[in-house]
Amino acid sequence: MENRKTQIVDLALKLIREKGYVAISYDDFSKQLGVTKASIHYHFEKKEDLGIAVLERILNNLQNIVNSSGTAEEKLKHYIAYRTEKIGCNEICPISSFQTDFESLPDILQQKVQAVSQLEVSLLITILQEGINEDFVQDSEDIESLALTILACIKGILQYRRVLGKDIYPQVINQINRLFVKRI
Repeated sequence: MENRKTQIVDLALKLIREKGYVAISYDDFSKQLGVTKASIHYHFEKKEDLGIAVLERILNNLQNIVNSSGTAEEKLKHYIAYRTEKIGCNEICPISSFQTDFESLPDILQQKVQAVSQLEVSLLITILQEGINEDFVQDSEDIESLALTILACIKGILQYRRVLGKDIYPQVINQINRLFVKRI
């Protein structure tokens, strides 16, 4: 049973990256997994339950990156690489996808999206502060703005990559490194 639940969350993440939370339906899952809609409802009674499970997965993945052992440089590289490896050229960041749909989401999902969004910023701040302490990242008077700038660049380039159809991600990451990192 847990395997099916994991399959549903995996597929939900993929579909959310491709077309957004609001656009997906249990019919999509039924067709792609070859099961009845009732089987999907067994694991996730309501669509918002599935949305919460997806956001919990994202939250855990983010925490694993920051809690991993290693230098700030390794954590930052892992954080950025995670996006290039997990998000295809025709996809966007799943957090960005939820943020785009924010006004259409039920209150409970809005609260979860806010929590995950804040955590994403906080975790990047933690990595950057470690990087400053390790003399890897340039010191900043406003580390929160620095984290938001980096996030906006990363998420923005994923959108442009999706639309332009070419992998311009590495060049942008190199520019981020040149602007904010003392050594590459």
